[in-house]
Amino acid sequence: MSEAPRVCLGAFAGAHGVKGHTKIKTFTETPDGVAAYGPVETEDRARSFTLAIVKVLGDGFVIASAPEIESREDAEALKGVQLYVDRSALPSPEEDEFYLDDLVGLNVFDEDGAPMGVVKAVYNFGAGDLIELANIPGVKGLRLVPFTKEAVPEIRISQKKITVARSAIETPD
Repeated sequence: MSEAPRVCLGAFAGAHGVKGHTKIKTFTETPDGVAAYGPVETEDRARSFTLAIVKVLGDGFVIASAPEIESREDAEALKGVQLYVDRSALPSPEEDEFYLDDLVGLNVFDEDGAPMGVVKAVYNFGAGDLIELANIPGVKGLRLVPFTKEAVPEIRISQKKITVARSAIETPD
């Protein structure tokens, strides 16, 4: 039996203060969204946390408390642990909207309709979203492409495909 799909809402970024509060890097549209969909779980589902936002810091960070985190040491030990909820807990996207996780697994085509592999993952290392492409014909390894209108001019979630500009994949000689 397969498990329900889940979405990563954030990650613990370290302890804050001495009362067990924790700093969280959020991946949600608004920082306090990390606590808006009920309890969050670790990737392995081994632990669950009922988050309460103490303070929004800006730049995608919040300070949160959770009854399951009793001390500064507990909070510090969680640093780097990602937080997930079942996809069904999130609101359905509006028409012509999607969650970034919806891109994973989509087939990629260039502007002329030629196959260009699949979307393997979506990342954000702080300078904007990137999509990772795999199985690109004639290309060894993976390619990271900026998730911009120029590099990714068309997304058709219902058809499970996206268009990526060939120039975004090719590396200069």
